[in-house]
Amino acid sequence: MLPVPPHFDQESVADVWRVPYEERASNAAAWARAQALRPVADDSRRIALLLVDVQNTFCVPGFELFVPGAVDDSRRTCEFVYRNLDAITQIVLTLDTHQATQIFHALWLVDEQGRHPHPYTLVSTQDVERGVWRFNRDAGRTLGIDQEGGQGHLLEYVRALKRGGKYALTIWPYHAMLGGIGHALVSAIEEAVFFHTVTRQSQPHFEEKGRIPWTEHYSALGPEVTLGPDGERVERRNEDLVAHLLSFEAVVIAGQAKSHCVAWTIDDLLEEPELAEKTYLLEDCSSPVVVPGVVDYTAEANAAFARFADAGMHVVSSTDPLEGWPGLRR
Repeated sequence: MLPVPPHFDQESVADVWRVPYEERASNAAAWARAQALRPVADDSRRIALLLVDVQNTFCVPGFELFVPGAVDDSRRTCEFVYRNLDAITQIVLTLDTHQATQIFHALWLVDEQGRHPHPYTLVSTQDVERGVWRFNRDAGRTLGIDQEGGQGHLLEYVRALKRGGKYALTIWPYHAMLGGIGHALVSAIEEAVFFHTVTRQSQPHFEEKGRIPWTEHYSALGPEVTLGPDGERVERRNEDLVAHLLSFEAVVIAGQAKSHCVAWTIDDLLEEPELAEKTYLLEDCSSPVVVPGVVDYTAEANAAFARFADAGMHVVSSTDPLEGWPGLRR
C-alpha cells in the first residue's frame, strides 16, 4: 500500500472547504512521479471504486441527514483512495439529488388541517387509506398533478412499497438539495478524487439519482417504485451503470448510508451474478441511519451486509492490502 500524501489533513474531513485545485494538481503530478504511478489506460487489472452519496448532507456534522460514524468513514475512504492510487482504475460516484417538492419531503403531504408531517414520519398504507395524510394539491399543481391523480398515486405508492418489502414511506428532512451546499461532495473526498484523477489520469464517473418527484430513489440502479401518477413508467433500471460496472474486474463499494442507499444499491447488484462475485464491500467505510430516540437502522444494515456476504460478495476492511482480498487477481 502506498503512503498517504502529506497534504491530507484528517482533521479537516468534518469541515466544508474549497479544494485548491491548481496546487493539488501540481502536488499530484509530483506524487505520480515519486511513486512511479502509471496512467489507468495501462492497467492490466481494472478496479472501480463506487462511492455512494458521500455528500455533505450525510457526512458533515450539522447537515440535514448527518449519519453518525460518517466522519470516520470519510477519513478511512480518503486513506483508502490514497493508499491504493495505483490499484483504483476509476472512481464512480453517485449523488443523491433532490428538490423540495418530492414525495419523501414534508411539502408533498398535508393532514385535514393542512399541516405537513414532521421529519422522520413513517407513512403507512393505513394512514393514507384513512386520510391521515393526503396529497398536497397546491404543491402538485406546480407539477401538473391534480388532486385525484396525486392521491391515487400516493395510495398505490405506499401499497407498492409494502408489496415489495421496502421501507415504509419516510418523510426525510429536506436534504441533498440540488444547487445547495449539502449536495456537494465532502471536501476531503472531493480532494482525494481529484488527486486520483490527476495522478492516474482517470476521469471519475458521476451518476445523479433521486430527482423524480413521485418516488424515493435509494439504489443507484433504480427508484423504489417505477410507475408515476398516471401509471406511466417513470424510470427504468440503470442498465448503463450496470454495464459500466461489469466492465471492471472488481467493484469496491463504500458510502452512506449503509442501511439505505448503500444497502439498496448492493441489493440491486445481486441481480447480476457476474457483479455479485466480484463486489467488495468496505465494511468500515459505511454507517447506518441513526437518529437517537427517533430511528435506528443498525440492525437492518447489519442484516443486509450478512445477506450480501452469504450471496457471495466479499466484506473487507479498507486497511487490508488489496493483494490479500479473496478472489482478486494478483
